[in-house]
Amino acid sequence: MDRRVFVTGGAHGIGRAIVDAFCREGDRVAFCDVDTMRGEETAEACGAQFFEVDVTDKMALEACVLGLLDAWGDLDVLVNNVGISEFEPIIETTVEHFERVLNTNLRSTFLTSRLLAVHRAKNGAKNPYGRIVNLCSTRYLQSEPGTEAYAASKGGIWSMTHALAVSLAPYRVTVNCIAPGWISVNEGEVLRPEDHEFHLSRRVGCADDIARACLFLCDERNDFINGQCLIVDGGVTKKMIYPEE
Repeated sequence: MDRRVFVTGGAHGIGRAIVDAFCREGDRVAFCDVDTMRGEETAEACGAQFFEVDVTDKMALEACVLGLLDAWGDLDVLVNNVGISEFEPIIETTVEHFERVLNTNLRSTFLTSRLLAVHRAKNGAKNPYGRIVNLCSTRYLQSEPGTEAYAASKGGIWSMTHALAVSLAPYRVTVNCIAPGWISVNEGEVLRPEDHEFHLSRRVGCADDIARACLFLCDERNDFINGQCLIVDGGVTKKMIYPEE
């Protein structure tokens, strides 16, 4: 299946793994990112098309998506992966910081999804296949101090996911989200044995774990999975943890 795929924030980490996974499936893949150097490297390595776009720039993001819709005729898969996770103590968090996180993580998801819906509506929903996968986080249901902006953005993504699933149903587009847990994407990160043992799966996650989940949700046979949040966290959110005596 030669799918037309667009990924936000695809230059590195989870985004790059998703770009690479769809390219390996033989799909046409485009992605955007603010990191020019990594974006160009990923495009060359994976065989994808790169656009340098800051998703907080509404006009730039919309121009990118509209350009792809015009060039390709439609999008079959939209992966809203882009996100920042800068944490600050609540007493130091500014409104500007809060808005920047929401504009990056949440508003961009709405903008791209809306454009796909508008396009499908104008074209009579002729395409029988469509997938939107939004990247959430297990922090939509659990928190640490100083994560108000990030938690709000990811909680919003989960809520918007099931709302979009209802709204985009007439256009043959399923909408789901993936909530990663601890995913190691930094090559310099030193993982201890106890970090792995903390997980029921006995290991910290990797970017390919999320990419495989994305491919699963985008399988054309899996259209009965809709409006759901798939938690990929090695079982951590199912642990009941108490302080040690």
